[in-house]
Amino acid sequence: MKPWPTGGLWRHPDFVKLWSAQTVSQFGTQFTLLALPLAAIDVLHASAFEVAALTTVEFLPFLLVSLPAGVWVDRLPRRPMLVVGDVARAALLGSIPVVYGLGQLTIWQLYGVAFLAGIATVFFDVAYQSYLPSLVERQQLIDGNSKLEISRAAAQLGGPGLAGVVVDLLKAPAAIAFDAVSFVGSALFIFSIRKEERPARRHDAPPSRMRDELREGLRYVFTHPFLKNIAACTALFNFFGNLGFAVLLVFARRKLDLSPLAIGLALTFSNVGPMLAAFNAHRISSRLGVGRTIIAASILGGPMFLLVPFAPHGNAALTVLVPAFLAGGFSNVIYNVTQISLRQAITPERIQGRMNSVMRFIVWGTIPLGSFLGGVLASQIGVKQTLIVGGIGCCLPFLPVLFSPVRAIREMPEPVDEAAAVLAPLVADAAVVPAEHPGG
Repeated sequence: MKPWPTGGLWRHPDFVKLWSAQTVSQFGTQFTLLALPLAAIDVLHASAFEVAALTTVEFLPFLLVSLPAGVWVDRLPRRPMLVVGDVARAALLGSIPVVYGLGQLTIWQLYGVAFLAGIATVFFDVAYQSYLPSLVERQQLIDGNSKLEISRAAAQLGGPGLAGVVVDLLKAPAAIAFDAVSFVGSALFIFSIRKEERPARRHDAPPSRMRDELREGLRYVFTHPFLKNIAACTALFNFFGNLGFAVLLVFARRKLDLSPLAIGLALTFSNVGPMLAAFNAHRISSRLGVGRTIIAASILGGPMFLLVPFAPHGNAALTVLVPAFLAGGFSNVIYNVTQISLRQAITPERIQGRMNSVMRFIVWGTIPLGSFLGGVLASQIGVKQTLIVGGIGCCLPFLPVLFSPVRAIREMPEPVDEAAAVLAPLVADAAVVPAEHPGG
């Protein structure tokens, strides 16, 4: 038996380093996803609105700085930007256990760390999604994104359970130190990548104003028949999903009476779904076609969230939460791998950063709005009722992609002429996407 696979990206040393960085940081992130809100709930005894506001503050930078971040990602080398983003988040998150140990932790520090780490995450994520197409070939994008999702799914499978144990033993603020260390490890892996980046901008290209570059990125996404509908679908799901997720841990702790360990185990077992999806995303999209895969995944994911508010009290709630999260996570990963790979494949290299930043602005910009509304609704109508509203809303996002040209995409489109892609996306896509016969 061969100790290491020999095909595809397994023998791509720089991709393996990027993949390793993703694996390390994603595992550490599971500690913060559980420990940060639990620090507010259990240590600082925050209200449901204050806990929801933590999510709002964390994702607010996607509304404030995503668009200019895309311009800088297209102007500057992306690998150093990834390293700086990891180091910054390590320092910010590391401050929480230090201040907690001094007995000075406040909700305002959690807000400050969440906001500043969110800014670093904006630059990191835009650069990260723009960096992959320069590291691997176009036909390897789905394989590459699938492997990166395997890391995320594996981390979600093992991370929450261990995080729950650590939170039980050391308290939530101390558990966040594990995430800080993981970002240091990620930075070291990315720093060791040796492949030279292709310049996103030609050296002889005349300098342009940020306003003009922003306008070009916005026009590209909002006039593109694929991107604008994918953005609408993802934004709707993120809005309603985070309307409920913002108060989910409050519901689990105070209404269902689940311990941090039980919550961590629920997340661990339910993440079998995303793991299976990450391994099979390429196979599913090849069999169903790219467009049909995106539409089917967007239909199946939403109804699972309607089950959550009707979970029984106590540990019996796991019999509802685990299957709901498992099925929802499976469909979400299939959707994300396929639509992100499509976006990367059809977008010219020089505008990758702005495309990703505009998409992030749209689809993650709805997260603080949804979480803020979730906190308001929870304080007005109750936590369970807020989860019901979010679940109903999650059943609607498939509509923009169902009634759009996305449904006609069978295979990943070939690269298109850069000028045509920016100035006339409708013509370019009509030329490269195989037309699907009505009813075929």
